[in-house]
Amino acid sequence: MSKVQSSATSSNSIARPLPDSIGNDSIVELDDVHLRLDSGAGPVNILRGVNLQVAAGERVGVVGPSGSGKSTMMMVMAGLERPSGGTVRVAGQELNRLDEDGLARFRRQHVGIVFQAFHLVPTMTALENVAIPLEFAGVADAFDRARIGLEQVGLGHRIHHYPGQLSGGEQQRTALARAFVTEPSLLLADEPTGNLDIDTGATIVKLLFDLAERRGTTLVLITHDPSLAARCDRTVRLADGRIADDGQAARRARLQAAGE
Repeated sequence: MSKVQSSATSSNSIARPLPDSIGNDSIVELDDVHLRLDSGAGPVNILRGVNLQVAAGERVGVVGPSGSGKSTMMMVMAGLERPSGGTVRVAGQELNRLDEDGLARFRRQHVGIVFQAFHLVPTMTALENVAIPLEFAGVADAFDRARIGLEQVGLGHRIHHYPGQLSGGEQQRTALARAFVTEPSLLLADEPTGNLDIDTGATIVKLLFDLAERRGTTLVLITHDPSLAARCDRTVRLADGRIADDGQAARRARLQAAGE
């Protein structure tokens, strides 16, 4: 569970204009998505007919109890898990039709991911970790861009340090720089403050939202912290592998109130 409490909530998220509609401008479309895994005790249904659309530029908080399918849904959006049924369309691409190489290219071009556990390569410096996706993409100035990315998260003085030499907050800032350096259209963040103390988590939250705002990146944020989810344009609630509330009613009410 995230340790970032309501003190991390910022008033600037309230003033931010919301996307006017969800439909043709959707960057994420999940249509009747199911995911079933086999186990020794029999098949386990993790996602049970998920329908969800996320508009380009929208920020969506995803909440729900442990085991409700939040992280699995995120993995499906990233093409890291293949659904058992239904259609997954992200950035205009139907992921069901792509092979593993195609999915890797798709992620490299369109998706940034931030995990709770950082997932940095321990034998690489912060600079090398951030440069990885750029090098895979064949970017000629990968290290120059990685350096700029680290400077943007306040780590210009730590670029040659290894993950083991960085604090938890510095590791997560490195992970943020890596996720944003390719300028993805979609950023997926799974409990990005879960391993951090309150103050450090608040710093990461501010960086996350500031970077997404500055670059117009669509954000899907998984969290157990209601105050963190409240910073988003709407909150989607999962329960037992289904969407219990897509947040659209509350979102329409906010849009109406903003127009008055």
